[in-house]
Amino acid sequence: MDDGSARAPGDRRGKQDRSGAGDPVRTLELLWRVPANPSPSRGPKQRSSIDAVVDAAIAIADAAGIGALTMRAVATELGLTPMATYTYVPGKAELLDLMVDKVYGQMDRADLTDLPWRDRVGTIAAANRALLARHPWLAYLPTTRPPLGPGLTAKYDHELGAFDGLGLDDVTMDAALTFVLGFVTSVARIGIDAERAAADSAMSDHQWWERAAPLLAQLFDAERFPLAARVGQAAGQAYDSTVSADHAYEFGLARVLDGLARLIGER
Repeated sequence: MDDGSARAPGDRRGKQDRSGAGDPVRTLELLWRVPANPSPSRGPKQRSSIDAVVDAAIAIADAAGIGALTMRAVATELGLTPMATYTYVPGKAELLDLMVDKVYGQMDRADLTDLPWRDRVGTIAAANRALLARHPWLAYLPTTRPPLGPGLTAKYDHELGAFDGLGLDDVTMDAALTFVLGFVTSVARIGIDAERAAADSAMSDHQWWERAAPLLAQLFDAERFPLAARVGQAAGQAYDSTVSADHAYEFGLARVLDGLARLIGER
């Protein structure tokens, strides 16, 4: 699975803003909702729940990015004290794993049965692209130590089905899925970065280039850089920008599928 190690512009992440940064045993207990203390205990009735804490954290990250996510911010969202929030989740490291697993668990799982394999792979690629559009922070969160909870497990099992029955061994199936998801994440970042650039500058790409064009025309020597001049102009006219996330996705996915077709044919 792609590790998502790149950072979004202006993303101020701490050293623990990645998956698997917390205590692995406690994280797994939280992911699978294993009680830390199975024996009943007396005390005041809890005002919230792990799910409520996770939902509040996802809402904050969706609206303002991972940089805005703190345990204090979650507590404020839920009307709790920061110390009370720690009774549900021990820290931000574990909270991030719970967030990732929750959004994975909520993904659409379209029926892949009887679809041609290219359609199966295209379907899981589209589902992941939609997920990253809904939760942009996820595209930049390193997941080299993925949260092995029910959400990720269901996602992984479902997506492997796109490659089942094609003659690939198990390791190659895992690698093929990683290849597809890595491509989707890379292209998703293009779209996210373009949207953030437009928001930060209060200008569309078209407006930005219109402003830069007069000076650029004086500085850029088309005779010195003939390929850049010709190809850049053609692409700019096609996209009305320097890049199109939609075109990059459609073009790239076709190449990914072509590469997999050759691999599958060899097997």
